[in-house]
Amino acid sequence: MGVRLMVVDDHRLLAEALASALKLRGHRVLAAAAPTSGTAELVVSRAPEVCLFGTASPAAPGAFDPIVRIGQERPQVAVVVLGPVPSPRGIAAAFAAGAAGYVRHDERIEGVERAMLKARAGECAIAPQLLRGAFAELLDPVAQPDDEGRRLLRILTPREAEVLVRVAEGEDTRLIAAGMGIAPSTARTHVQRVLMKLGVGSRLEASAFAARTGLLERVARDGGIPQGPYVPGRTG
Repeated sequence: MGVRLMVVDDHRLLAEALASALKLRGHRVLAAAAPTSGTAELVVSRAPEVCLFGTASPAAPGAFDPIVRIGQERPQVAVVVLGPVPSPRGIAAAFAAGAAGYVRHDERIEGVERAMLKARAGECAIAPQLLRGAFAELLDPVAQPDDEGRRLLRILTPREAEVLVRVAEGEDTRLIAAGMGIAPSTARTHVQRVLMKLGVGSRLEASAFAARTGLLERVARDGGIPQGPYVPGRTG
């Protein structure tokens, strides 16, 4: 029997894509929405069985405040967090807020579906390897912790980082080329290199991957996007 659910994510495109995939698998999607700041009100009014809650920053202060409110006003709703490669702090914060599960952003749709069914049944929905990794880091923390967004940013050139941001904003090849002052063929080459480096097969997957790992926010924060039109001979 399908699950009655809601999908919320700060990136509406991701929420709608996941909702469409779950509808095709026989689930009833009450809403696919963004931003997550309005999650609690929406969940309280719609009362789904499961809420998939997407966040790129699970360790950020207040990230799971909506889950706390949902637990207070609709305790029968099971919330499953969809997040990046988690830190122990992120996992702990999710469950402390009342989440019923935590699933990595790059999990296959079958994995998301299993987590939904377990959460609806009142079980804890988290892969054992995620718990093992979290506890291992808690017991033996690295001196200078890294995150997935920073790692990915290191493997992209500045031009590729800019292309990724433009892809995530929904620009097609023509718009990317015009915005960067390059030929469409060059833009297509940049896009293919980004997909290859991220290990994904489509622009939608690249957008989801970048959003979930916090790569987009890191690019903007670190100033990783070159400004102005492309100048021949420029590195990257």
